[in-house]
Amino acid sequence: MAVIISNKSLNLVLMLCLFLIISFAEGKQIGDIGFGGVKATARCQKVYGVEAGDTCNGIMAKFKLTAHFFAINPNINCNTIFVGQWLCIAGTTK
Repeated sequence: MAVIISNKSLNLVLMLCLFLIISFAEGKQIGDIGFGGVKATARCQKVYGVEAGDTCNGIMAKFKLTAHFFAINPNINCNTIFVGQWLCIAGTTK
């Protein structure tokens, strides 16, 4: 027994599929449906301007920082820090 789907029903299904595909591709949250965890928000209380010769490890040692350094600087790329870049050296995450 064959099931006949009307054009309106088919269009509705296709639109919903397209909506979901776009949502997945954009990685945005739809209502209460989300993908991945909630990202922590860093609040910086003290900053340091990178100087010539600085490295992430050197800055961490200089200010006695732990892995918390990466939590309060979530977008840092230690291979590309540059002179004048502001890094958070004291702060909290929520």
